Amino acid sequence: MGCAGSTQTRPEMGKSERSLKAALLIQRWYRRYQARLEARRRCTWSIFQSIEYAGEQDQLKLYNFFNDMMSTVGKSGDFSKYIVEQPTDESKQTEEISKDSNADKKRIIAFSEIEIEDSYKGPHVTFPLSLENVQDLLNAFEEGHLLHAKYALQILSESLRILREMPNISRASTAFAKQITVCGDLHGKMDDLLMIFYKNGLPGPENPYIFNGDYVDRGKNSVEIALTLFAFLILYPNEMYLNRGNHEDYVMNLRYGFLREVQTKYSMVKYTQLVLSMFQEVFSWLPLATVIDAKVMVTHGGISDQTDLTRLDNLPRYKYHSILKPPLKENATESMDVSEKVDLVEWRQILDALWSDPRMQDGCQPNAFRGGGSYFGPDITKKVLAKHGLDLLIRSHECKPMGYEFTHDDMVLTIFSASNYYEVGSNRGAYVKMGVDLKPHCIQFIASEHHQKLPMSQRVSIVEGSALRDLKEKIISYKTQLREAFLDHDPDNTGFITPLQWATTMENIVGLAIPWHTLRPRLVSSSDDNKLVKYETCLDTNLVYRGEDNATDDGPGVTETLYRNRSALETIFRIIDKDHSGSLSLEEFEDACSILSKHIGTEISKQNVKDMATSMDINKDGLIDFNEFLEAFRLVDPESQQGLVKSQENGNGATATADEKGTLT
Repeated sequence: MGCAGSTQTRPEMGKSERSLKAALLIQRWYRRYQARLEARRRCTWSIFQSIEYAGEQDQLKLYNFFNDMMSTVGKSGDFSKYIVEQPTDESKQTEEISKDSNADKKRIIAFSEIEIEDSYKGPHVTFPLSLENVQDLLNAFEEGHLLHAKYALQILSESLRILREMPNISRASTAFAKQITVCGDLHGKMDDLLMIFYKNGLPGPENPYIFNGDYVDRGKNSVEIALTLFAFLILYPNEMYLNRGNHEDYVMNLRYGFLREVQTKYSMVKYTQLVLSMFQEVFSWLPLATVIDAKVMVTHGGISDQTDLTRLDNLPRYKYHSILKPPLKENATESMDVSEKVDLVEWRQILDALWSDPRMQDGCQPNAFRGGGSYFGPDITKKVLAKHGLDLLIRSHECKPMGYEFTHDDMVLTIFSASNYYEVGSNRGAYVKMGVDLKPHCIQFIASEHHQKLPMSQRVSIVEGSALRDLKEKIISYKTQLREAFLDHDPDNTGFITPLQWATTMENIVGLAIPWHTLRPRLVSSSDDNKLVKYETCLDTNLVYRGEDNATDDGPGVTETLYRNRSALETIFRIIDKDHSGSLSLEEFEDACSILSKHIGTEISKQNVKDMATSMDINKDGLIDFNEFLEAFRLVDPESQQGLVKSQENGNGATATADEKGTLT
């Protein structure tokens, strides 16, 4: 009996062991699979972030040229009856603010004279605003309606009146509502704002909000988000706190889409001018930070070793329509007078508040990754918080995969509220809820329901594909320099170099600190034994050129060089287009050529300017649109090439080039 019993149990034990072994193998495989997905996700994230910050660096490098153009070209149109002139110094600020009531009444009356067309189907706004009115406005935006320029200007004007009475650092309290919500970057993504309101409720006396800047640029609904937030500010000025971000900046708006959005939505020239001017004015008056219960500081970027909240709270913030450059000429010497030195210190306070990022290393140093602000370490955070009796710094400014991130021993919380920021599935959005105990509770969300139904591998693949497309465009803009560097490693012209040589060259030339070794299989072909890289294969491109690639032995051709600087060219185009019509007149083009002539030290005759304008005007309508502007450099935007009239050859055509730093020459 005993032998029989033993014989029966062995197969059962063997089956159990096999099942356990299979389960362990599946578990091990799944962990490796998850690890590979995470590695791909991190690699993709690195690509997106590096390209984004490289663009901000380019913007700062070209600031001097942009500033010269804006200062000389100026803005056309008479806004005197709509916009109150800013005080030129602090001594006049009190006097000016005391006149706000009458000035704003006059401005509202002037806006009331704007007619609303019978064809207008959007929402209507009446003053004083009611909650029902703002809810109707929000519903209309959700349905895709555009607010008439008259109403937009009235909301902006009333917001300006309120903001001018607010300090640089707002003080919020949880004493009444017993809670407060902090939101990060939205960047024109209306679906994220609607998701926050759906999950967390609308702003009100019992539900106060702090929105921490970067409402505009990049997304397609920046106008609607800004007007929604300003409407709630008008309705609840004591429960709605709006901080300024680094994108509430005129020069940033030129490059990253807000100006273009306003041009498109308010296409009548006079409306475009008025709306842009009012937005610029309102942005310059947004507070720089908010402090909750004297213990939690909320500011867009961060701090530095020079941060002083007393100084930050008392400087004239309205003076800085753009924070990208100090209010001094380059190479300023110690001959600066006292007022110039004060301006420089003030500017540094604002720059650090709006542009800085935390880093894990102690100390404080210039933020080379972005090109502006500071890197601040845990020791700086501890020092600044202790100096001002604070316990926590909440900041935004950086997209995070999970929508939020604690750093510096939980003394710094980054919150980012724009989900799907780089691509659908790239990141979650989040907001922070705090009660009277001021303990932060982060709530995550993602606006795309379709994305949530996709398996993880498919989500990663979609985001990865988008990142690789962006990276390949970046690579091809350095094609000539890359080929020259590859040939330095391949003097016999075999077409092959080592993977290490390839990765080092890519990082040095393209200027992105990303995991090139990991990306190599996705970007370049290898030899059969996988020991060498066929470097020419990473230079294949879908970029469409008009004409031939005119690279020479002396360097890259015009087409390639200008593709690398396409964003800068678009910014220049927006500046030249001083009436914001979306096209350049001959007069505007002549003004721009005059500035360019002074900037490069080469005279351009009026006849040459007219010849260039005639050559650029492909469809002969007397105006130059952006595609025609690019066509002058024999470059076609792939997304816009359909239907573009073939360029006419003209011996008087002219081109411009740019050096490696992005400076036009």
